[in-house]
Amino acid sequence: MAQRKIVVGVLILSGAAGLYGVLSRLGYVTPVSALPSVLCFDGCLSAEAMHKLPAEKGLLNGDAALTSLLGTDTPNKQNISVLIEKAKYRLTIYDDRQPIKSYPIVLGSAPTGDKLREGDRKTPEGIFRIRDLYPHESWSKFLWLDYPNKTSWRKHLAAKRSGKLDLSATIGGEVGIHGVPEGNDAWIDARQNWTWGCPSLKNKDIDEIYNVVQVGTVVEIVP
Repeated sequence: MAQRKIVVGVLILSGAAGLYGVLSRLGYVTPVSALPSVLCFDGCLSAEAMHKLPAEKGLLNGDAALTSLLGTDTPNKQNISVLIEKAKYRLTIYDDRQPIKSYPIVLGSAPTGDKLREGDRKTPEGIFRIRDLYPHESWSKFLWLDYPNKTSWRKHLAAKRSGKLDLSATIGGEVGIHGVPEGNDAWIDARQNWTWGCPSLKNKDIDEIYNVVQVGTVVEIVP
């Protein structure tokens, strides 16, 4: 009898673990690996701003080639980082924390406010990293961000606790920086917020940026 209870218990635990894994992949619950940080077992430290905002009101060095500004065709990608200012519709490339060049961007069709759930069409705010980058068949290039990260999960769960989100809401994912469908650069000039939450640039601009960033490059997104 005792052995049977042990077997039943193991089966129940295995089933629960499998169900949790499925719910995690669907975005309903926090991945197990992120639980200590999300629940602040290792201390919840607020992320500090990494970049000093450019002094220019418009686009910094918008007409100059990025490699010319960096002084090389093969920059040290470890020194490159990205700042996105949502209110200014501006993305700026930094080299060793110094602003080098800015580009015009557009956002999701709900351009203000932080992303808290799947389908809200908002652009997430915070400090992220590029988890992958690759050519895209529709939008030239795609710089895939690590949303949701641990901070994203804390915001999502806090919104559920406060009643701001339904308990059934999922956190979403697949957020990245990309271009536009071929021939639609005018969307950027017109500030036509057409995406589901991803920052979008002209194709020539995302192509230029693609050559100086790498997996792990920091991307800071501010309101």
